[in-house]
Amino acid sequence: MDWDEATTRRPAAPKYDVMSIEDLEGRIAELEAEIATIREVIRAKQAARGTAAGFFKT
Repeated sequence: MDWDEATTRRPAAPKYDVMSIEDLEGRIAELEAEIATIREVIRAKQAARGTAAGFFKT
């Protein structure tokens, strides 16, 4: 396996049809937490971009 191949390979998708309801609900909670984290990173990057844009416009 090449280094490029190792870094571009995605993990296999979970098989939701064989998961229990509790596991599915847990998976939803994990994904929602990850989405919230990503949204926070986006907000921080937008704030930094706005600050930088303001600095360079003056």
